[in-house]
Amino acid sequence: MARVVWTEPALNDLHDILDYIAKDSFVYAERFGIRVVTAPCILEQFPQCGRIVPEFDDENIREIFYGSYRIIYVVREEHCYITAVIHGSRDILRHIDPGTWDLT
Repeated sequence: MARVVWTEPALNDLHDILDYIAKDSFVYAERFGIRVVTAPCILEQFPQCGRIVPEFDDENIREIFYGSYRIIYVVREEHCYITAVIHGSRDILRHIDPGTWDLT
């Protein structure tokens, strides 16, 4: 059984997304936030269930999807670290650098 840990950068991504959605609808922002936060719960039982992120080609960097959003995570021992939440239309290589992740 793995422990899902949200990193600060991922929480910042989520906060920015929710702020953007809330400009149109606070209700939709709240609903979206709850669903995105609960989506990775499956990783507790199946940490390898996400696909390998093709841009990084690293077996430990994986992603699951919620709607149009990619939830990027890193598998390390008994932990799944959620490292980023990014819209699928964005160029992931311009916005994410795995070398900057502090997963301690």
